[in-house]
Amino acid sequence: MDEIFKVDIKGFNAELPVLTLPSGVKIAFFNLHGAPAMTEHCGKEIACLAKGAEAIITAESKGLQLAHVVARELGHEYYAVARKSKKLYMQDGIEVHYGSSITTGKEQELYLSKHDEDVIRGKKVAIVDDVVSTGESLKGLEELVLKAGGIIYKKLFVLAEGAAKDRKDIEYLAAIPLL
Repeated sequence: MDEIFKVDIKGFNAELPVLTLPSGVKIAFFNLHGAPAMTEHCGKEIACLAKGAEAIITAESKGLQLAHVVARELGHEYYAVARKSKKLYMQDGIEVHYGSSITTGKEQELYLSKHDEDVIRGKKVAIVDDVVSTGESLKGLEELVLKAGGIIYKKLFVLAEGAAKDRKDIEYLAAIPLL
């Protein structure tokens, strides 16, 4: 039988498969893809924390549906998406480079289209994503928001993994350990 880690996410009981990363570190794998009930629950809870935000930004891909729910709940017409590769329509956008995340193990890039740059410029921005662990992906999002002229208002996550739970600059719904 596969190993499972159980976590209560503000009243939603999730069973996360335990996976071993190439580095040998074990994680409780959290995946909102294909999980509409969990996504709705988490998105509505994050939206409560995001009140007062004038714009939302997330990184593709697991944060997409979460940001969709948060933006809808807050009545926002758009939310910004930091892409992990530069698309043809992004020639006039901006980009940042940052360190490796726990799941990638290599330097990362984030790209923001001109449209999404305009969505956040001059606004109080809530950074929304599924999991924060080492904080490297968050650093990339923070840099992108500032480069686009946004004001970092809140940094919100469904889960804080490992030592991230001790950070004072983020908010999250539940904590999980590195296993």
